[in-house]
Amino acid sequence: MHGGVYRRKGPGSRTPPCGAPAPDRPHWGPMFVHFGAFLAISALLAVTPGPDTALVTRNALAGGRRAGALTIAGVSTGLLAWTLAASVGVAALLRASEPAFVALKVAGAAYLAFLGGQAILAALRGRGPRIEMGIPGRHRLPPRLAFRQGLVCNLGNPKVAIFFTSFLPQFARGNHPSFWALALLALSFSAIGLSWLSFYNVLIAKVADVLRRPRVRRGLEGLTGVVLVGFGVRLALEHR
Repeated sequence: MHGGVYRRKGPGSRTPPCGAPAPDRPHWGPMFVHFGAFLAISALLAVTPGPDTALVTRNALAGGRRAGALTIAGVSTGLLAWTLAASVGVAALLRASEPAFVALKVAGAAYLAFLGGQAILAALRGRGPRIEMGIPGRHRLPPRLAFRQGLVCNLGNPKVAIFFTSFLPQFARGNHPSFWALALLALSFSAIGLSWLSFYNVLIAKVADVLRRPRVRRGLEGLTGVVLVGFGVRLALEHR
């Protein structure tokens, strides 16, 4: 408004009357609070050893970088499933249901203990799923098995659901975060964790020649087996 004359700003647009609310525009920033702190905490949690790290270590030593990468792919698929479950509220239902939580927890703990027991037996016997480097066709850890182990290891851990439903909402704005806010936070957390596992898998491959020496390999396989069993026992004993 200038000199009592209403002025257009451009074709099809006009200045709203005084006091009228501005039209809503989509924006992502206000969806989150303390996003920098969220990224920092997620990075610290990602480098903290857990069942996924132990399984990637075991499979990378047994089947090389490819087996490690397929294990990570299985873990990522599990994380995507938990991301969707947390975003639509299914994970919250699991958290609220004691029987469902206990059943999934026991199944996941038993699977971790099974994988750990396999590794310990292989270390004691001096043989196990191993790849002979440079010799084609000698993969003894099938790709589907590596993927399935990563997937089941992640899906069988209900603590992921509890974590997503308790940790992520702290960084989403409002008392009732939107689907997209939770989904983006979960995807960001998963991307950080998977980036670390991928980097870790490359490190394992770099020192593979040393780690695959018979005594070293047996020691590491036994150690990762004990760690997997320990994580299984810990999962079985944990409460919500």
